[in-house]
Amino acid sequence: MSDNTSYSSLTIDERSVAWLMLNRPEVHNAFDDSLIAELNEHLNQLHTLAEAGDVRVVVLVSEGKSFSAGADLNWMKRMVDYDLEDNLADSRKLAALMHGLDTLPCPTLCRVQGAAFGGAVGLAACCDVVIASEKAKFCLSEVKIGLSPAVISPYVQRALGERQMRRYALTAEVMDAETALKLGLAHQVVEHEALDSAVDAMLATLLAGSPQAQRASKALMAAVAQTPDSDDTREHTCQVIAKLRVSHEGQEGLSSFFEKRRPEWAEPNKTPNASERRS
Repeated sequence: MSDNTSYSSLTIDERSVAWLMLNRPEVHNAFDDSLIAELNEHLNQLHTLAEAGDVRVVVLVSEGKSFSAGADLNWMKRMVDYDLEDNLADSRKLAALMHGLDTLPCPTLCRVQGAAFGGAVGLAACCDVVIASEKAKFCLSEVKIGLSPAVISPYVQRALGERQMRRYALTAEVMDAETALKLGLAHQVVEHEALDSAVDAMLATLLAGSPQAQRASKALMAAVAQTPDSDDTREHTCQVIAKLRVSHEGQEGLSSFFEKRRPEWAEPNKTPNASERRS
């Protein structure tokens, strides 16, 4: 990848929906150190925008037949000559990418149209909602080339559960879309031609929620996952709901419910659909 070439993009539409796209279809959207650096820059920007309420939802998409083939072959060839420190530096950048995607304050939606192999399974697992085409396939393929799904393992194991993670990390079996759905890696599987419509429908559902409440809920779920049963956690949950109830959006949400009207954050806007947005 040359210094002046970009293989990813970030666009924000009129609804404050951010579209983060991998755009290397000629190599099945494989990622290398340059693309990881680009995505980390985009995610840093998105964290700032989402915290400020300027981005409501982030949609992770890619161009072409495959979602992502994982690591780029030329990048892996270069790794052969890396020493331990070089490999640590590379791995930490990938870890920052996964952590950055996983901890975005706003809801995240992943559109998987085809193969998602290696690190791409981690990208999907870091998103809040995964909608997959019936043609999608997922594979933790690392052991077949003498490696391990190490950096992505916290996120994929959280999605699959430890028992299923043991199987698929050790066997490198390919999961079809229905298997991914059954195991919890995907939330919805649709006919390939219906993928964009399903993304649009889920976006409408997410945009109907209070942005402030969604940010608070994501932070709450992360905290509860760490210590689900403790006095501190119980007090934290009480603080969260009490503060939301007296907030502007909390008051607006309750008022709109009783008045049988749309809350102010859910007013409809006319915007391009998913297929038009990506073109």
